Amino acid sequence: MAVLARRDIRLFLTSLVILFVELLLIRWIPANVRYIGFFSNFLLISSFLGIGLGILLGRRGASPRLSPFAFLLAAIVALSFNLQLNVQVRSQDELFFGLADSRAADLNFLILPLVVALVVAVMASLALPLGPLLKSMPPLKAYAIDIAGSLTGIASFTILSAIGADPVVWFSIAVALVAVLELGRRLSIWTLVNGVVLAVVFALVVIQANDHRSDIWSPYYRINSFNDSTGLVHITVDGVPHQALHPVGQPKLEEFYEQVYRWFPGRTYPEVLIIGAGSGSDAAIALARGAERVDAVEIDPRLLQIGRERHPDRPYDDPRVTAYLNDGRAFLRTSDKKYDLIVFALPDSLTLVSQQSSLRLESFLFTEEAFLSVREHLSADGIFVLYNYYRDEWLVSKLATMLGDAFGHQPLVNVYGAHKAALAAGPLVAGLSDGRPPGQAVTALPDVGLPLPRPATDDWPFLYLRTPFIGTHYLVALAIVLGGALIAISAAARATGTSIRRFSPHFFVLGVAFLLLTTRSLTSFSLLFGTTWLVNSMAFFAILASVLLAIFVNARWPITRPTPFYLLLFASIAIAYLLPPESLLVDPPPVRYGLAAVVAFAPVFLANLVFSYSFRDTTTADMAFASNLLGATFGGAIEYLALVTGYQALLIIVAAFYGLAWLFASRVRFGADRELAGPG
Repeated sequence: MAVLARRDIRLFLTSLVILFVELLLIRWIPANVRYIGFFSNFLLISSFLGIGLGILLGRRGASPRLSPFAFLLAAIVALSFNLQLNVQVRSQDELFFGLADSRAADLNFLILPLVVALVVAVMASLALPLGPLLKSMPPLKAYAIDIAGSLTGIASFTILSAIGADPVVWFSIAVALVAVLELGRRLSIWTLVNGVVLAVVFALVVIQANDHRSDIWSPYYRINSFNDSTGLVHITVDGVPHQALHPVGQPKLEEFYEQVYRWFPGRTYPEVLIIGAGSGSDAAIALARGAERVDAVEIDPRLLQIGRERHPDRPYDDPRVTAYLNDGRAFLRTSDKKYDLIVFALPDSLTLVSQQSSLRLESFLFTEEAFLSVREHLSADGIFVLYNYYRDEWLVSKLATMLGDAFGHQPLVNVYGAHKAALAAGPLVAGLSDGRPPGQAVTALPDVGLPLPRPATDDWPFLYLRTPFIGTHYLVALAIVLGGALIAISAAARATGTSIRRFSPHFFVLGVAFLLLTTRSLTSFSLLFGTTWLVNSMAFFAILASVLLAIFVNARWPITRPTPFYLLLFASIAIAYLLPPESLLVDPPPVRYGLAAVVAFAPVFLANLVFSYSFRDTTTADMAFASNLLGATFGGAIEYLALVTGYQALLIIVAAFYGLAWLFASRVRFGADRELAGPG
């Protein structure tokens, strides 16, 4: 019993370390290598691949005397510190918000495969003991312990994000956890070598932290603020210019900040809502122009904090301003207040909602449904204004079309040069007799030619895509990753003497389907409850909790025939398809949460019931688990189809893969699947 107890603890700690290091790399690498930030879901794909390879390589049961983990982690840290690369993807039909003119980014396409390879190797080195541990106990017990360790890892990183911990704390915990695992092995000179290398890694992180003392780590970004030669405060996030704390009346203030006041001179707006309030410049302008009350909504707590402490006009100290730390779409959904002026104040992010989707923080703010929600919050003569550095004329045209569709009239538009614009719509604009404001004239919409930009919707929330397509840069990168995955899997199989027939097609397609299903569930919750880091963490935590529940149900009341549960799974997917997330936007919030939980998580729970049924009776738990993770790797690549089809259509693909899983489990068996129990 003592041996089993030690194995249980070791499996729990191994799973905890794997998940914690995975989240650390996904969070830390994009903050230091800007280019990777727009491909950060590749890091998730790399993690799945690495864990699957680690399980495969660990089949022999003997761990290497010198674990390569410390050396590989040192390589990633050194690479990230020395390659401060930026966005260098040029496309006429897709926009990236970064330093596109930086010549330092010419090596980007070499760096992405290198970073992916290192992440795969790091995760594989951590997962080497996972295979023997999975085989050392009943499969369902092993799976439950693995999930419990993963849940603990997510909870730990969520807490660290909440308290604003920095990478020194992250790496301290990671090194400590790895040291505990090392101490669980037989101590030798190699243990000391690993310890020395890990100490070097930690020292490098501490040195970088000392060199960047002004860095602030929010749940979304690495933030830095500094003063230029004129004293103006600038903010960068992950090394990219993001905001400036402009005092009202400063000559450098961009034209679009006060465009609405030029269109309607002398007009005041008593009730103002600012979404993307950031460090407070827009709130300061609203106050200076006569606002009686300003609701300022900002998603990032650290940006809000910088605005409170450093903005020269101190707008957040004014009693007329109420700051809300929330997602803009979620705020609109939970408020019934009417406003005379609603401003989308440059709410463009430089990060993804989660690593399982291509959504950015602001994706659900810039959809036609979101604009309809804004319209409902305008007073009888209110106006909605949005402005930004839009980078390309087709994006201005796309937004104008979306505003016209949502408000039923042509918006006001002012374009400044080739990159900046302000747009406005609402009852105040609709009431203009000839479409011309009384003040400054509007400019003509740019002629962008064909193809016409497609409006963004809640199902296809891709503002920065001109039309549905998958960019060549993504296709090339995916081809490199998947091609490398096949080569690595074949090499690992040969190295361990494992026949390719030991792989399980059944567990592979279950991995593909489950990755796509969880991606769809996470995007649904982002729409319903906001794209905040906390919502994303809680949704992912709930998904893993449903896995544990399914394991408990299958252990307590063993499933004897999976076909009825597959049928229930197909029915739940059909319901989710027929009831898209936007149809669940009902009040009060507890009812919305209950409906969303049932519609979004019923398929997840049933999917885990059919998985735990098959996993319960497998005689090769390590290969089943590895096949499942490799399937998740492939599913991460398929997720990019949402750029073409939208997220609702992913459910059709999910149903197709679960149909294959049912066939492999009950009708068509080959390879390792012949060892699955009983007919379906």
